[in-house]
Amino acid sequence: MDSRIYKITTRPLWTRGLDTGQLPYSPIDSEDGFMHFSTADQLRETLRLHFAGQDGLVLCAVDTERVAADLKWEPSRGGELFPHLHAQLPIAAVAAHYPITVGGDGRCELPEECD
Repeated sequence: MDSRIYKITTRPLWTRGLDTGQLPYSPIDSEDGFMHFSTADQLRETLRLHFAGQDGLVLCAVDTERVAADLKWEPSRGGELFPHLHAQLPIAAVAAHYPITVGGDGRCELPEECD
């Protein structure tokens, strides 16, 4: 499996995570009972499908070994395996973070490491 996974969150949740040391669940994470992540290959489609037209987003890059104990690879979109974290994300596990804006057409500029 991939050694780095990506969490898309909002600036307010990111800021709260910096204050508390753990990234809070988004509404969909709370509904599903786990934190949704994408691999670099899955990221563009996740952004297009779920975040088109949004600004104020933060992309968190996480090394999988930092969260291995609570990470599960489970079938999702089209049966493809997606990384799901069955715990809150410690901010200390975030290797890098980037501000992103997703255009109405679902396009955005991603960091080089995601391409």
